[in-house]
This record gives sequence, C-alpha cells and structure tokens, in this order.
Amino acid sequence: MANENDIQFDDLDTKMARQNIKKLTTYMKPYMGWILLVIVTTFISSIIAVWSPHLIGEIVDYIAAPFEALLTTGELARIDMDAIWRLGWILIGIYAGVFVLDFIARFTMTDIAQILSKRLRTDMSAKVDRVPLAHFDSEETGNTLSRITNDVGTLHRTINESFIAVVAGVIMFITTLIIMFTVNWLMAVTAFVAAVVGFAFMGITGVLTQKHFKAQQEELGKLTGHVEEVFGAHDVVKTTGAGQFVMHQMMEINDRLYRSSFKGQFAMSVLSSGMSFMMNISFVFVSVVGAVLAFNGTITFGTIVEFMLYVGLFNQQLGSLGEQAMTMQMGVAASNRIFEFLEADEMENEDHKTTQIETVKGQVLFDDVKFSYHPEKPIIKNFSAAIGAGRKVAIVGPTGAGKTTIVNLLMRFYELNHGAIMIDGVDIATMKREDVYDLFCMVLQDTWIFEGSVYDNIVYNKTGVSYEEVIKVCKAVGIHHYFKSLPDRYDTILTDKVSLSVGQRQLLTIARAMINDAPLLILDEATSSVDTRTELLIQEAMDKLMVGRTSFVIAHRLSTIKNADMILVMNEGDIIEIGTHDELLEADGFYAGLYNSQFEFGMDEASA
Repeated sequence: MANENDIQFDDLDTKMARQNIKKLTTYMKPYMGWILLVIVTTFISSIIAVWSPHLIGEIVDYIAAPFEALLTTGELARIDMDAIWRLGWILIGIYAGVFVLDFIARFTMTDIAQILSKRLRTDMSAKVDRVPLAHFDSEETGNTLSRITNDVGTLHRTINESFIAVVAGVIMFITTLIIMFTVNWLMAVTAFVAAVVGFAFMGITGVLTQKHFKAQQEELGKLTGHVEEVFGAHDVVKTTGAGQFVMHQMMEINDRLYRSSFKGQFAMSVLSSGMSFMMNISFVFVSVVGAVLAFNGTITFGTIVEFMLYVGLFNQQLGSLGEQAMTMQMGVAASNRIFEFLEADEMENEDHKTTQIETVKGQVLFDDVKFSYHPEKPIIKNFSAAIGAGRKVAIVGPTGAGKTTIVNLLMRFYELNHGAIMIDGVDIATMKREDVYDLFCMVLQDTWIFEGSVYDNIVYNKTGVSYEEVIKVCKAVGIHHYFKSLPDRYDTILTDKVSLSVGQRQLLTIARAMINDAPLLILDEATSSVDTRTELLIQEAMDKLMVGRTSFVIAHRLSTIKNADMILVMNEGDIIEIGTHDELLEADGFYAGLYNSQFEFGMDEASA
C-alpha cells in the first residue's frame, strides 16, 4: 500500500513539474527572440565544433601516409606539410568561431536568467502584498524568504547553466551519432549500446531522486525560517537559556537537510561515476573493434583516431546531459515552490472600489460583528459598539478575549464573517484596503526599526517632511535630547553600534505616528515592555499623540487607561461591560475584578 502511495506521489510531482515548466515557459515568452538567438548560435557552434575530429583524423592520415608508404614501397615519403597547415588553420578558425558563438550564447543566456530572476522576485514581492494575512499565519516568514531568495537563486542557476548545456548536448549528441554511423557503422553500434545503457541509468536515477531534491528545497526553507526566527529573538534565547534547545531544533532541521541533500548529491555522484564507467567501457570496446578493422585494412589509422575523438565527444555530451538532468531536477523542485507561492489565494481585487472619506471626523461603529479564523472556533461574537469622533476608547480583557482581533478587523487585515464596521457612516468594506490603512497610525508593542538614519526611521514612507518638523515632534515625545547627543544627530545611522533602549524605540515609533498624522490611532500594548518610569514618559507622549484623534488603546496595565472616555471590556469575543473607569469600578463587575487583581499584585510586589 505504501508503494502505491509513493507512486501516486511521484506521479503528482511529475504532473506538477510539467505544469510549472509550462508556466516558466510562459514567463519567458517576452524573451523568446533572445532565446532563439541562443539556440541558433548554440546550434551553429555545435555543428561547427563537431567537424573538428574529422579534420584531426585527416591530419593524422597525412602524418601516417609516409610511414604506410614505407611499409608498402620501402621508401619514406615526405609529409605534406602544406595540407597539414591548411587543415590546422581551418581548425583554428573553427575553434575561434565556436568561442565567439559560445560567448554570445552564454552572455545572452546569463542576461535572460538575470532578467527572469528579477521578474520572479519582483512578482513574489508584489504577491506578498496581495495574499491575505492568514497565509502568513500558516507559513513561517523565513520559508517565504527562502522561496524568494534560495529557490529563485536555484532556478536562476539551472536556467543559466543548464539551458545552453542541454541544447548543445542534444545537438552534438545527435550530430556526433550520425557522423559516427557514417564513418563506420560497426564501431558506431558498439558506442551506441553503451549510450543506451547510460540513458536508461540516467532516466531511472532522475525519477528516483526528484523527491530528494524537493525535500532539500523544503528543508532549506525551514532552516532559513528557523535561523531568521532565532536571530530575530536572540536576546530572548540568551536570557531564557534556550541556546541548547534552539540548537537542538536547528540540528534536527539541518540533519534532515543533510540527509535529503546527501541522497540527491549521492545520486548525482552515482550517475556521474556510472556515466564515466560506461564511457571508459565504450572506449575499450571501440578500440578493440577499431583494431580488428584496421588490421583487416577496412579503415585507416586516422579513421581510428577520428572515431575515438567522436566517441569521446559523444560520451562527453552524454555525461553532460546526465549531470544537467540532475541540476534540472533541483530547478524543477525550486520552481514548484516558487509557483506554489505565486498561485496562493489572493485578497479580492479592489480596483473597482472608489468610496473614500473626504473629511474624516473619526466616528466608528461596530455593527453586530462576527469573526472566526476557523469556522468551528468563533473569536468575535455579536460585537457592537458606537464610538464618537475624537474619543479615547480602551479595549481590555484577558488574553484571548479578542482585543487585537478587533483592531485587525478595524484595519481590514481580516474580513468580517458577518456585520459591518463603519467610519463616519461609510462601510470600510466598500473602501480599498490602502485607503483604510491611510486612516490609521499605529503604535504597537513590538517596535520596528530598520537600518537607516534617525530621520529616515521617523519619516518612513512620508515625503516632504522637514528636519524642523521631525525635531518638533521628537521634542513633544521627549526623545530629542537623546538624538541630539548622537554623533550625527538625526543623520546617525541606527545599527547595532547605536542601539536604542525599548523605551527609546517606543518613543521613536510614537514620533513616527505623529509625523504620519492620520485621523485615527491604534495603540496595542504600547507600554507593556517598559518600566514604570519609562511608561510614564511614553504615556505622556501618547496623550499628546491622541489629541484630536479617535484612539483605540489595548492595554494589560489598566492603570494606563483610567482617563479613557470609554472602556470596552471583552471576554471570549463578546463585550460584557461598557463604561468609564469609575463607572466600571462602581459596578463591581468583571473589570473591577481585573483592576483590583492587578492593584493587589502590585501592592504585594511593592511590599516584597
């Protein structure tokens, strides 16, 4: 039963490989003119090159002629040097022509491979913006990065190295075989038998190794994802003493990658060695047959040399085709992963949506919102709330209550299963996602700083912002004094040598949000990772940021949202309480229990 499943799996992979080769051919259509140039130049150079053994055989006959005459007449004749020079110059011209044509073909193919790789990476990067957020919930970021880098790189090498080799190999293989049969059919049959065995060996090896090359690319993606994850959180790994644990995980993935790579490379080595063995055997057989024919006077000594050169050329192309078959297996495996991502489900195209909010006031309405990541596990159930313009709304509740999910729905990172979310009476589902994103600025718990200057980090994706505006904002959030102390002030490049504390990174993020100046604001656990003193600084900065904006604040520290205009208390996807801080405490319900438990914990901690 397992064997049947393996056969079905191989058949499925073969079918997928054929489909992806067709897709790759479609991708290369714009460059068919250049590809035709590569094929033509390769064809001409191969045809020219294949005549060189015949000319060398003639030269050998001219050299051997005086000695043959000595055996028959007893007189040593002169070697016809004029004929040899003439053939020598023709050979030099052939090799020079092959060099020029081969250079044109390889240069053109390299350019095509680079352009194709660039287009694939561009399309995959654009695809990232079109796939729903749920796609990345089920796939590691590093695996996606591996598709864009490793898999495209593997496909690039396959196209660049294999295309010309395969075209030249096929042409020279067929041409050489025809010439060999023309020169002497008996020696040609001898060489051809070895070729048939080699082809059969190559085909069987290719079928058996495809799954190993596929596994190699998949494990490489997992390894990239793991390394990206560990290095992104190396401080957590260090502080939790998880070095051995993550190393063990890495070793497991690396071991699987080693095994799959070893099996694939072992198959390539076996194929290469097997092809070499068949080549050597064919030389032996051809030498014996040639010696017998020469002894009988059927062929000349030059013909034997010519034929041996053709056998060498024939075997060389056969071996090259075998190696390229293995390389192409890796390319096919890489293309499978590339097109798997390019054909992943996308978000709905919204070019037809034209609804926009001209002057945003900031009124937000949640109308009977329902949502679930999985149909059998509802997260948000019958959520309704009306928030006035410029109001500060806090969303609180235990972990898993649905607080961040509400924000994700508000930003249209996910689509509702039921109900509607409206801003100033406009259903955000009728707007383009980009237009919805433009309505918000966000400050999250996880700050994001890229390698660039302080100025570039603050004005990120915002044009026409002066240094004076940036300085004014940084003064408002209380971080100007630090940036002023840096070597190049706001032009200082933020790297590992110029590191920011957690609080400073958060203040920079707040400054970025103030520069963005969107009418609605989302603060998601913005102070949960800092100490109490830094929290006060961040809270002051956030208070300035919230002025005139409708703000949604998610906070575990309930002391930070006492001044909220409205507090929505959530539990298991439902709003169970609504009110101000004082009203909810007076009601002595779920919120009061949460608040008092935090207060008691803080008092106990202080006493300790």
